[in-house]
Amino acid sequence: MTTTEIELYFKHIKDLVLDYSPKLVVALVILFGGLWFTSFITKTAKKLMLKQNVEITLTNFLGNIIFWTLRVMLFITVISKLGVETSSFVAILGAAGLAVGLSLQGSLSNFAGGILIILFKPFRVGDSIEVQGEHGKVEEIMIFSTKIITATNQVVYIPNGLLSNGKIKNYTQLGTRRVDLDIMTNYTSDISGLKTKLEKIASSHPLLLSNSKAEVYINHFTDTNIHFTVRVWTENAYHMQVKSDILEQTKDLVRL
Repeated sequence: MTTTEIELYFKHIKDLVLDYSPKLVVALVILFGGLWFTSFITKTAKKLMLKQNVEITLTNFLGNIIFWTLRVMLFITVISKLGVETSSFVAILGAAGLAVGLSLQGSLSNFAGGILIILFKPFRVGDSIEVQGEHGKVEEIMIFSTKIITATNQVVYIPNGLLSNGKIKNYTQLGTRRVDLDIMTNYTSDISGLKTKLEKIASSHPLLLSNSKAEVYINHFTDTNIHFTVRVWTENAYHMQVKSDILEQTKDLVRL
């Protein structure tokens, strides 16, 4: 390579640098400014929705959609400033999106499931639910999955497609819950007296609903025992406490 060719080569590089430097600077300014702007808009939108008493589940869901929509628009703007033809890019992006969509039908199903959960509200953030063999508190409803915290403090992510099409047991939605207890005794016990004592113990618990009445009745017989069922109503938060207290107080009444 001659000296002249080397000089031409470096001159060409210099021209490219001088030509693209302003575009690169502008693109970087838009990129970093856009990253801050998208986060600011998302946070502001969430705050406004919360001030308008929009449900937290819907607020987070719409916030995620706003965030990623703005990020995609920012990406297209940045590459256009770098000189990439956006019309061709959008066409390529659309074709790629179709191909990805066909290969990710499960993810699209989960996205649709998230929309259905938001619209029909079978559960909300903070509800205690049982679904897909898991029992826990709903921590967050995301675009593709729902985050649940179990009683043993484990995090479980369940796809929204399964949630929207499966059986859901919501323990929180109605606000109250019935406590069902199975009390056993043998055939030598005073059945009538035991039933009266069980009714007294169950009815006297301070955390029962004021308008409810304890129910005590014989459920079934086995070869060696008589099974009583005790039913009382309380608020969801006190379910386990009421159950434990009544079992503890009836312990001395049981004869096996």
